Amino acid sequence: MSVAHRPDFLAFRKETEREREAGTKFRDAFMYPYINLEDLSKPKALLLMLQSRSRNAPDVFAFADYDAVHLGVVSKAIVPPFLNKHTIMLTGRTTPTSYGALVSWDENDSAFMDMVSGKAMHPGQGLLVLEIQERLMRFLVDSCKRILHDVPASDLTSDKWPVQPPVVLPQETIDGFASQAAMAAEAPYRHPANMDLPRLESLFEAKRSAAEDHIWALREDPGYFAGAVLDYRDQRQETLKDTNGRSHPLMSVGREDIFWQRVIGNVLATAYLSLEVWSELHTQVKELRTLQGRYEHQITADAELPEEYLNALLRFRHYLNQASKDPIGQLKHCAYSSPPLRHLFVRIPPVDPSTPMIQVTRKPGVKLEKLETELIWLLQTLIEDGSTLFLVGLTNVVDELERLIQSDPKAKALISSHVADVFSDLSVISEALRQLKIYQPWAQTFEHALVDKQEGIEKEFAQHTQAWGLVMSAIDGPNRKDIVRLGEPTAGRFDYPVDKHRKQANVDAMRSAEQNLDAFWRAVDESMSGREIGDTALWRLLSQEKTLHRTPEWWVEPEKTAKQDLEHSITIPLSQLYFDLERRTQRTIDDTPSRTKALKPKTRGASTAAPDLPEPILTPTQPDIQPTFRLDARALKVFRTLFYTPTLNATPGEVSWTDFLHAMAATGFAPEKLYGSVWQFSPSGLDVERSIQFHEPHPTGKLSYRVVRRYGRRLNRAYGWEGKMFLPK
Repeated sequence: MSVAHRPDFLAFRKETEREREAGTKFRDAFMYPYINLEDLSKPKALLLMLQSRSRNAPDVFAFADYDAVHLGVVSKAIVPPFLNKHTIMLTGRTTPTSYGALVSWDENDSAFMDMVSGKAMHPGQGLLVLEIQERLMRFLVDSCKRILHDVPASDLTSDKWPVQPPVVLPQETIDGFASQAAMAAEAPYRHPANMDLPRLESLFEAKRSAAEDHIWALREDPGYFAGAVLDYRDQRQETLKDTNGRSHPLMSVGREDIFWQRVIGNVLATAYLSLEVWSELHTQVKELRTLQGRYEHQITADAELPEEYLNALLRFRHYLNQASKDPIGQLKHCAYSSPPLRHLFVRIPPVDPSTPMIQVTRKPGVKLEKLETELIWLLQTLIEDGSTLFLVGLTNVVDELERLIQSDPKAKALISSHVADVFSDLSVISEALRQLKIYQPWAQTFEHALVDKQEGIEKEFAQHTQAWGLVMSAIDGPNRKDIVRLGEPTAGRFDYPVDKHRKQANVDAMRSAEQNLDAFWRAVDESMSGREIGDTALWRLLSQEKTLHRTPEWWVEPEKTAKQDLEHSITIPLSQLYFDLERRTQRTIDDTPSRTKALKPKTRGASTAAPDLPEPILTPTQPDIQPTFRLDARALKVFRTLFYTPTLNATPGEVSWTDFLHAMAATGFAPEKLYGSVWQFSPSGLDVERSIQFHEPHPTGKLSYRVVRRYGRRLNRAYGWEGKMFLPK
C-alpha cells in the first residue's frame, strides 16, 4: 500500500513521459490513488468505504473507479488492453452474470453507439474497472476479517450475524463547522454523489451578491477603495526585481502614471467582470433547475437526456470552462509576485522598456524546501503548463492546493490574502465542473454530444458576452489619464479615519475622501456612458434604487456633545449617472404622473448633502418585519460591533474570526469553509433563503473595525439587519 496521500501525483512527478511509456514503476500508485496509509489512517475513511462498498452493487462505482485512474491513463502510465468490436456493460448491471458482460458489435446494433456516447465502456476500460474493484473488495474483506478476528470467517455471513441498518457517519468538520475540503477528502470513500444544483445555485447567488457588494464598497468606502488599489499594486509583476537586481521601468520617476493606469484598470476590470460572470452562471443554474424539474420523469439512466436540457448542460459547461480562465489568468499575474513568494522569483529584463509583457522565472541559486517545491508545482500546473493541467485535471489540482494550504501553516503563510481570494473564485468554478462530472452516466456522453454542438455554443458565447469587453475597459478612452489621476491613492486623497474618534478634523477628512471618491466614479461612469451595456449585470446594479452612505457636515449641539449619535448619514445613488438614465428611460416608457417622493437624507441635527448630487426619487416600500435575536454575551458583543454607532469619545475594537463564526451560527446560519479564504453562511431556521459569503482574515485571524463595519453593512443590505435587533438572553 502507498504511504502518502495521492501517490499518483508523486509518481507522475518522479517519472518522465518516456519512462512511463516504457513501463511505470508505480502502477499501484496510479491504479489505487485513494488506497494509501495517510488517508485511510484518518478516523472515518475506512469505515466510509466499508459501508458504501458493502451496501451498493459494483456498478454504482464503475465510472468513479475509472475516473480515479484518470491520471495514470492520460499520462500513459496505465495502458488499457485493446479488444476490437466489443463493448463492456457495467452501468445498470446488478447481477454477477450481467455485470461486465461483453457485447459484440455484430450481435447488438446499439453496442457501438453505447460505447461512443459513454453509456458503456471500451473493454480495456472496463477491465481496468474490474481489476480495481476486485482488488479493492479483497482488501475490504480482509480488513473486515482482521477487525472481526474473534469471529470465525464462516460465521460472518451466517444468520448468527444479521445485516444491520446502515450507520449515518456525519461529514468531517473543521472546528465544528462544515468544510468543502473535508467533503472532497471523504468523497472517494462515500457513495458517489449526484449533481447538486441547489448547492450550485446557492454558491453562485452568494458569489454574485459578494461581487455586487465589492463594487458597492469600492464606490462607497474610500478606505476600501484605496486598500483594494494598493493590494493590487503590491501583487503585480512590476514589483519584482529583474535578474540584474533592477526595478521595472515603470517604477522610475515620471512613468508612475502608466503603472497606476494598469493597477486601477485591473481593479475595475476584475470587479466588473466578476459581477458579469457570477450573474450569468447563477442565471444558468437556475434555468437548469427549472429544466430538470420539467423533464424529471424523462431523465432515466437508460435514456438520452431531453435535447433542451442537454443543450443547457453543455452551454453551462462551456461557460464554466471559459470562466475558469479569468482567475487562472489573475493567478498567473499575481501568485509569483505576491509578497510571500516574491523572494523566489525574478523578472527577465524586457528588450523593449515600454512593453506590457513580463516574463517571470525562478530566482537562480535559491534552493526550495520540500513544501515550497510542492506548492510551486501545483501553482505552476494551474497557471503555466496547460498540458499538465489537462493530465492532472483542474479539480484535482484545486483540491490538492487547498489540502496543502490547510494542512500546513507554513504553506498557508506562503499564500497572500489576495491570492487566496482569487483561488476561492477558481474553486467555486472547479466545484461546478466537478458537479457536472459526477452527473453519471450522462456526463460520459457530453464529449460525444459536443461534436455537433460545439461550434454553435462557442458562437453564442462570443455574442452573448460581447458587452463584457466594454465593461472591462471601463477607464479606456481619451480621458483615461485624468480618470486614473483621480483614483490614485496618493497624497492622502482617500485617508478615511472611520475607526477614529468623531471630531471635526476626522469628519472633515472623511467627507473629503468621500468627495474625492465620488469624483473618481463620476468620471468613470461618464467615460462609459456612451457604451451599449444595457443588458449587463453592471447596468442592472448601477441603475437600481440603491444608495451610498455619506458623512454629514460636522455639527454638535452643546448639550449633546458626549452622547450624540453621529452615524446617521446622507444617502446618494450608487451611480448618479446610471440612476438618472434609468429614470429618464422609465419616464419615456411611462409618462404617467409619478407617485414617488424624494428620499430624505437620514440625518439627525443639521447637515448638508454633497454638492451636485440631487436627491434620488425612490418608491417607498413597506419595510419587512424583522426578528429579534436573543444572544449570549459572546455573540451579542460581535453584533454590537458589526452595527456599532460611532460616538465622540469611543472607538470600536476588533472581532476575532472564531467569535464571528459563533455569532453567525447563533442567529441561525450554518457556516461552511469553502476553498481559499471564503466561508459561506447558509440560512437554517431563518426566514431568509439566500446565503452570504465572507472572507476569513489572513493571516491575523482578527477582523479590524473597518472590515467589521463593512460586514455589518452587507448584512443590512442582504437581510435588513440592524443593531436594535440583537438583545441579551
